[in-house]
Amino acid sequence: MRDIRQNSIQSSAFVISVCISVLVSLTFVLNLTKLESPAGAGEVNLDSRINPNVAPAASLVRLPDIGLLRAGAIVAYRDKLFEADGEKQVFQDVNDLQKVKGIGPKTAQNISQWLIFE
Repeated sequence: MRDIRQNSIQSSAFVISVCISVLVSLTFVLNLTKLESPAGAGEVNLDSRINPNVAPAASLVRLPDIGLLRAGAIVAYRDKLFEADGEKQVFQDVNDLQKVKGIGPKTAQNISQWLIFE
């Protein structure tokens, strides 16, 4: 009799844990769908173009394919060249960004429409 009761408790605990796992998973999936932008995944909406010669890392992060590390690398490269040359315009065009480690031709092409060089 004791074994039957113990098996019943274990079976109930298993069913309850599976139900809780399913609910947590569904909640997670539903929250992920809310985070996606309605315009589509990967789409960047900027009010104006960004000048990489003066933009802080927080602005550069908003560009596609530019994360925190790449934005920091752009700012570090810009500051280093500005200190060495004293030239305000470190980046003349999007191709100059390819001199920054981690930015290749494809990344430069992807962000070119959101950049302005003044």
